[in-house]
Amino acid sequence: SIITSAPGNGTASFAIAAASNGTSGGDIPAASGTSVLKAAQTIAAGESFDGGMKMFDRGVSCTGQAEGGDSDSVFILEKGASLSNVIIGPNQIEGVHCNGGCTLTNVWWSAVCEDAFTIKKQDAGETTKITGGGATGASDKVLQHNGAGTLSVSGFTVSDFGKLYRSCGNCKTMYERHVIFDDINASSGKLLAGINSNYGDTATFTNVVAKSVSEVCTEFKGNDSGDEPTEISSGPSTACKYSTSDVTSS
Repeated sequence: SIITSAPGNGTASFAIAAASNGTSGGDIPAASGTSVLKAAQTIAAGESFDGGMKMFDRGVSCTGQAEGGDSDSVFILEKGASLSNVIIGPNQIEGVHCNGGCTLTNVWWSAVCEDAFTIKKQDAGETTKITGGGATGASDKVLQHNGAGTLSVSGFTVSDFGKLYRSCGNCKTMYERHVIFDDINASSGKLLAGINSNYGDTATFTNVVAKSVSEVCTEFKGNDSGDEPTEISSGPSTACKYSTSDVTSS
């Protein structure tokens, strides 16, 4: 693939690799092939799947922000499952679903639809880990956290997004949730993390570069009644854990 600096942003840090389908996005690597799945592919509990850098999608158009279910996802990871070396293509709705303690390594989303990744279920003591990879083109959320426990994200690249992470603000069952970000490269987004501090949520940031990102961390007052969550505040706090040296613009 041909790698060039992304036009218009004045930096070379967001390379563009030509993908096999002719599209391009911030740092999305070239695909080794394409696989259109007729149904969501389930990775059994404790099992692992290495996609060999193929692009996987479902052959359906994105429905925008219409909420989908498990059947609309590309991969479903059962408890403790691992997914690696995969590019999620543009022709899909729900991306990857996790049912607790999942591990994602070098997973990329070339065009996010409703959400790139959702922790559907997770126990309080469990941690899901995302290492490497990245996503682009999320009109709303990239990482959605509905279960309990912790999401740890490192070495992740994201561009052209609404929210990188959102702890569900109005799920029927609400939990205390934690997210840890380290070594993140973000550009052209509205918010890195939205959390519900009234439920004890925290977001921790280290080694984050955020260019043209409006807010790092916003606290909301979440609820279990389905109402729209109310915004409390943005910026460093006991819930939004970072200093100015942890999140820089270069």
